[in-house]
Amino acid sequence: MQKSQNTSKWYQNAWAALMFFTRLPLWRIYQPPRDSFKAVVEFWPLAGWLTGGIMGLVLYVGAQFLPYPVAILLAIVVKLLITGCLHEDGLADFCDGFGGGTNRQRILEIMKDSHIGTYGVIGLIMYFALLFTSLLSFSPLTASLLVFTAGAFSKMLASQIVQMMPYARTEEQAKARVVYRNISITSAISLSIQGLLPVVIFIYFIGIPSNWQWMILIPCLVMYFLYLLIWRKLRGYTGDCCGAMCLLIELSIYLSMTASSL
Repeated sequence: MQKSQNTSKWYQNAWAALMFFTRLPLWRIYQPPRDSFKAVVEFWPLAGWLTGGIMGLVLYVGAQFLPYPVAILLAIVVKLLITGCLHEDGLADFCDGFGGGTNRQRILEIMKDSHIGTYGVIGLIMYFALLFTSLLSFSPLTASLLVFTAGAFSKMLASQIVQMMPYARTEEQAKARVVYRNISITSAISLSIQGLLPVVIFIYFIGIPSNWQWMILIPCLVMYFLYLLIWRKLRGYTGDCCGAMCLLIELSIYLSMTASSL
């Protein structure tokens, strides 16, 4: 009975994560209990399998029929449509808040404002420019597998912020009206498998990249320095911080791969 209940709970939490991190109409099939949305971070890399897998598939197939730059742009657009720009919105708010805020309260106010500012615009432009040019430096097969791998791996790293600091607002003040719960040991093991399995798949098809140690070290350093910045400024995380951290860690993987291939 206990095993059946645990399996049902994992199913509910995983389904909630796919609903939370995508805009696919999964709620038409099944509606998990509200409490499951507090555990969505535990299945964040799994959502990355879906979004990164679709993006990679569109990129690879599109490159067979379209000019490669067009295929990359199409893959990025498809991913944005699937996710509803959830993390990109977080990155823009993060840039606005940390760029224009002078204290904790002001940063939180700016990040909660639905309007985008100068820092947010510049941040998104630089992000997409670096994302596009870095993917352009790989072959279609490598790029398609890399977006699948980097998406899951970056989400696994970014999820650690939930363990490292408290939420900066109250549950009532949260945009999604949800505060993520702390990750248990069992969930941490599952999270690691979700984040590392795509790495194994990438190595199987592409091989171990040269200077592979930098591909592991640099994303971890990016995650750590972002943690220090967020802790110094806010003494806690927000959903925007999670989204920004995810995208910046993911981007660091692409840039590390690009540098190692030169």
